[in-house]
Amino acid sequence: MTELWILHQTSLVGFLVVLLIITVGNLWFWRRLDRYGAPKSWSPVSVLIPARNEVGNIGACVSSLLDQHYPQLEVLVLDDQSTDGTSEVVSAIAAKDLRLRALTGKPLPDGWLGKPWACHQLSGFAAYSLLLFTDADTRHDPDALGRAVSALQHERAGLVTVFPRQEVGSWAERLVVPIMQWATSAFLPVGIANRVRARHLVTASGQFMLFDRRAYDKAGGHASVRREVVEDVALARRIHCAGLGWRLLDGTSQVTCRMYRNREQVRDGLGKNLFALFENNTLVFTFVWLWLLTAFWEPLIVIGRAVLTGSAFTRSIHLALAAAGCSLLLWGLAYWRFRFPLYLTLLYPLTILVTVGVAFRSMILTLRGNATWKGRSLGQLSKAKHEPFDVPSSSGVEPLGRETGRPAWSCQGKGGEQ
Repeated sequence: MTELWILHQTSLVGFLVVLLIITVGNLWFWRRLDRYGAPKSWSPVSVLIPARNEVGNIGACVSSLLDQHYPQLEVLVLDDQSTDGTSEVVSAIAAKDLRLRALTGKPLPDGWLGKPWACHQLSGFAAYSLLLFTDADTRHDPDALGRAVSALQHERAGLVTVFPRQEVGSWAERLVVPIMQWATSAFLPVGIANRVRARHLVTASGQFMLFDRRAYDKAGGHASVRREVVEDVALARRIHCAGLGWRLLDGTSQVTCRMYRNREQVRDGLGKNLFALFENNTLVFTFVWLWLLTAFWEPLIVIGRAVLTGSAFTRSIHLALAAAGCSLLLWGLAYWRFRFPLYLTLLYPLTILVTVGVAFRSMILTLRGNATWKGRSLGQLSKAKHEPFDVPSSSGVEPLGRETGRPAWSCQGKGGEQ
C-alpha cells in the first residue's frame, strides 16, 4: 500500500510539473496583442456588439471603440430585448456620432440561443469585410483595433481572438473568475495550438473575436453554432478545422472586461459555460474536476496532517511539499501573466474548491434542463445534438492561414468537424 501511495504522489507531482512546463512555455510563445504594430492596410471594420440589459456598461464600451485610432470603422449595437434602458443610452451617443448605429433585435426564434441569434443579426447589418464581435462589458485601448487587424494580416488568419484582462471586484469574482485564464495557461500549449489543426486545442473569447468576413461566412457564421452555449469556442473550432486560420492572443494590455459584479452573476455566468465546454460529457467532466480537486488539495492535507501530528519528514511529505510548491508557482505565474492580484495565489485551494462547486452545479442544472442566463432558458438546447459541420472540402473553401500544407492532426469528434 505504501508503494502504491508513493507512486500516486509521484504521478501527481509529475502532472503538476507538466502543467508548469506548459505555463512557462506560454510565457514565451503566447503572443501579446501589443507586440503587433500598425496594419499593412487599414481595412474598414464593422464592430458588432450584442447588448442585453447592459445599461451600466454599454456607454463606456461604445465610447472606447469610437475613440479608436482607426480611420474607418462602424459600430453597431443590437439591443437584444433589453428592459433597462440600454437602447436609450446607445441612441443618445449615436445622435452625436454617425459611426454608431443603434439596432433593435428581433424576438428569439425556436432553435436558437440568445447570443448567437444577436450576433447573427449583427452580421447581416455589417457593411465591411472585417468583423469584430465584442461584448458590452469590455473596454478597449485606442490602439487595440489597429493591433488586432495587424495580427490578422500578419498571421494570415481568418480569426484572431483575444483574452482581455479580467477585472475583479467582489470576493466571488476574485476567487472564481481567474480559473478560465489559469486553465488555458496551464493546459493549452498556445504555441502548438495556433499551428496544428486539432479541435480540442482550440479555444476563444467571445469578448473579442475579429473575423475576416470570408472566413466567417465560409465557416457558417453564428447560424452554424446557434444551439451552442459556448458559441465562441464552437465557431473558433469550425474556423480552425476548415483550415481558415485561427490565432489566440493575450490582449491583457489592450482590452479589459468585468464580466460579473456579484456572487450570483459569477455562479450563473460561469456555471452556464463550464459543463458546455466539456460538450456535456458527464464522465470526462466529473473525472477532470475530481482530479483537479485531488491534485491541489491532497498535498495540503498531507502536509497539514504531518504538522498537526508532528510526523517526521518522510518521502510522502517531501512529495507533498514538492506538489504544493509546484502549485504555488503554477498559479502565481498565471496570475502574474493575466494581471490578477498576486496575493490571490495563496488562495488557489479556495479557488479550486469553489469552482468545483460551481462546475457540478452547472452539470446538474444542465442535465435537468434548468440552466438559464439573463432570463432565458438554456435547458432545451443544452441537450440538443450538435449541428454537423457543413463546409465540405468540395465547397471551394481555400485556407487563409498558415496551416496550408500542414497535416491536420485531428479535427474530428463531437460537433462533426472534418
